[in-house]
Amino acid sequence: MSEGAPPEPAPAEDLRTTEVDLGGLVNVLATHLYSTPLVALRELVQNAHDSHTRRLLEDPDGDHRPLIRVRGDAARRTVSIEDTGAGLTEPEIHAYLATVGTGYTRMLRDLTGNQELIGAFGLGFLSAFSVADEVAVITTSHREPHLGHRYRSRGGEQYQVDPVPARPRPGTVVELTLKAEHAHLADEDALRDVLGRYCVLLPIPVHVGDDEQPVNNVEVPWRHSVPGDQHAARMRFATAFGRRFEPLTAFPVHPAEGGTGGGAAGGTDAIGLLWVQDGGTYGSSDNRDLAVYLRGMLLAEDARDLLPSWAGFIGGVVESSRLTPTASREDLQRDDHYRALQRALTDAIVDGLYETARLRPAAWRRILTRHGQDLLGAALCDERLFTLLADDVPVPTSQGDLTAGALRAAGGGAVHVALGSGGGFEEMLYRAMRVPIARGDRYAVLPFLRRYAQLRGCRLVELGSEHGDRELFRDPERPLPAGEAAWLAGALADEGEQLVPARFDPPGLPLVLVPDREAELKARIEDDQADARIPSAALRLARAFTARTDGEVRARLYLNLSCPAVLDLLAAYRAGHTGSATAAGLLRSLKVIMAAASAGPAGSPGGDLTAALSGIGTAVSALTAAVPAGLPGVPDTLGALPDEA
Repeated sequence: MSEGAPPEPAPAEDLRTTEVDLGGLVNVLATHLYSTPLVALRELVQNAHDSHTRRLLEDPDGDHRPLIRVRGDAARRTVSIEDTGAGLTEPEIHAYLATVGTGYTRMLRDLTGNQELIGAFGLGFLSAFSVADEVAVITTSHREPHLGHRYRSRGGEQYQVDPVPARPRPGTVVELTLKAEHAHLADEDALRDVLGRYCVLLPIPVHVGDDEQPVNNVEVPWRHSVPGDQHAARMRFATAFGRRFEPLTAFPVHPAEGGTGGGAAGGTDAIGLLWVQDGGTYGSSDNRDLAVYLRGMLLAEDARDLLPSWAGFIGGVVESSRLTPTASREDLQRDDHYRALQRALTDAIVDGLYETARLRPAAWRRILTRHGQDLLGAALCDERLFTLLADDVPVPTSQGDLTAGALRAAGGGAVHVALGSGGGFEEMLYRAMRVPIARGDRYAVLPFLRRYAQLRGCRLVELGSEHGDRELFRDPERPLPAGEAAWLAGALADEGEQLVPARFDPPGLPLVLVPDREAELKARIEDDQADARIPSAALRLARAFTARTDGEVRARLYLNLSCPAVLDLLAAYRAGHTGSATAAGLLRSLKVIMAAASAGPAGSPGGDLTAALSGIGTAVSALTAAVPAGLPGVPDTLGALPDEA
């Protein structure tokens, strides 16, 4: 045999039959195929639905009144699912209830093309054995209305079929004698809650117990022409279905035609409703909540991956006949139909937000207020959303939430953003300048403002970056002599702080301490606990980035040579005034107090606050002390000295 050629078929006399442990197979399928025992209820109600659809196909002119009724009996520990559908003949019991992988529903759909039939794999009935010690099926076929049959099985491996009196009307009752650990399913209130979710889109009424009102008696706005306000009808459905959060607005999902290439990859038949939830997101929280129904029956309770990752505030319901379920019918296969629906849902969200902004300003304001943080990130992911949100979405700043346009106006045509994490001396400076500063440490703020500045052609000042600091802290008109600079550094700066003479606004602010962000990062990643807090790949990248700094300079103390108080201090020092050291001590204390007032949760460099407060007391005492006899008086203000600068 040549290399790579397929093996020769074995002689017929060498072939053997695969042994199948039916009991083990039934256990695997019934117990491990489904993630929750509640799926058994869904599968059996789904079978009842398909039985009705089958009867309409086989006997379209018959006297058929579709009904599904589910009863629980806590005392007997039983649940029964009754339908008035097609029923089963005895040969069909053997063929479809007792044969794994064979389903009449699938065969009938293949023959007729009817897309209302739900079943696909011939496995759904097995789910009954995941919750029940014993399963009984009492049935009468519409083809043989005078005959009744009862199927009984414990565990699914063996069964018996006996003749029983015919039911008054064709149809079937499946009765489950529940396992002890699933006895709670016999509570009819629990059944109402579960089936109200599973069956909300089924066209056949589903009743629980003796209730005359079906659990799926819900107005589905995309199926029926609802009189009056369509948006109000959507909101009623969203409020009833969205159990976790109040909906702020709701908008439709329409089928999407295929692209120019045609085929499944281009379009989707999905239809339904999406809504904006009144639930917090803030970038790191993901409250996407999407339920998917296949031919009216709940298929995926949490299909969040169909929604774009930025849409953490969206909930919804969609139904489709084209999506392909997995064998357990609790998830979807990631095929062309799935990807087409992903694209359609993204478009529906963008269109819905545009519609809300245009037609429902009150709801739009609530959405912006509630989800501003998340919308900043969403705008960066979709150019259409950026166009919509650029001038409306709020940005967190030192003066509260402001739009980018308001930031720009307050900054004299420039947008200012701090790169540090909370508080900081930059914010102190901006408060003194009366200019709002955007919180660049918050989710998506910095990239959003960079994109905004590019779009609007305005200047972006990134405080904390080398370029941004150069814009704020201008070089002095004349450099300070080395001796004066050394004295000021000794008098004002603490260890790890570098004194930088500069000019900045407002002139009344004598100094400001700006932490070195690279040094802060270096300290964090070299902390003993960094390996436990930060993923190894990110840690390697961060250490490579901070290798260029030695971390010795933790902050830069910018001294404002446009400030009269600083000029007075320098004049006093040059004149040898005895009060210059005291005045410098006051400025140093001011620096420390400013640091304490604006420090984030982790603190900030700037010195000992207790010592600074004591220093103020010492300075006041020195400046107000009585002058000993025989000494010249000390001027009341340093500004009274001649200016020798």
